[in-house]
Amino acid sequence: MVRSLRLGGSPWLLRTDDRNAVLRVTAAERMREAETEVAAMTCAARAANAGFPVAELLGYDLAEQTGYALVLTGHLPGSSIIPAEPEAAQLRALGAAAARISSVPLTPNRALPVRRRPIEAEDFARMRRELGAPDLLRAAEAAVAAARPDDDRAGLVHGDLWHGNTLWDADGRLTAVLDWDCAGAGSAGIDLGSLRCDAAWCHGPQAAGDILRGWEAEAGRPARDVPYWDAVAALASPPDMGWFPESMAAQGRPDLTREVMLERRDAFLLAALYELETAG
Repeated sequence: MVRSLRLGGSPWLLRTDDRNAVLRVTAAERMREAETEVAAMTCAARAANAGFPVAELLGYDLAEQTGYALVLTGHLPGSSIIPAEPEAAQLRALGAAAARISSVPLTPNRALPVRRRPIEAEDFARMRRELGAPDLLRAAEAAVAAARPDDDRAGLVHGDLWHGNTLWDADGRLTAVLDWDCAGAGSAGIDLGSLRCDAAWCHGPQAAGDILRGWEAEAGRPARDVPYWDAVAALASPPDMGWFPESMAAQGRPDLTREVMLERRDAFLLAALYELETAG
């Protein structure tokens, strides 16, 4: 074992005589997430011609009696550090990657179920009930519940697509899409909204435009239901931003304090709600 790759814990970088590998260790009570990751990486490998980079799946052990699920993958080069300033080419490349992921057809199954929002394993609605939600988040809940997205096409979704789950080389090329434990079958808007929201709280709401431009250029069509999926993505966060600032700091952005992220999330969400209302 060489070192931890995230916050002092799993995943771990391993070194053998001839190659590096990455070991993800998941507690038995989260076995379903490990099953999802294995299934998503297998699906992505079969769809390699879709053009998004995924690490090679070397092996796994999903036996619950051991108390852990182990997933071993190849190690890909690159960094997940978030640039301090928005880089339009990188943001567009992220959008393009999301479009390629959604182009992979997928029938839902036990390991890759239907997904309706990012990070579906986290009950953000319960957090809003228990911690208290400001009027803006309650209005967003009502608007999302009342809206009916037009695009019902389903494909592969990553389910937790943000800069921290990608790797980039020194020349700004995307080298890997990581952490597929929230993957499933669903609308392309799930990953598109997740990336747009991430860009907004990393760089300000205007940065979301480059994500959309990259997505549409790759998909060859306009994205549909964008305000709806923006609102869904903004609601997939703790009401007070919770642990999100810590995750951003681990990716080189300690400047993204709770106050900054709250202000930017709310601005992004307000814009989405305005567009939903005027479109209705």
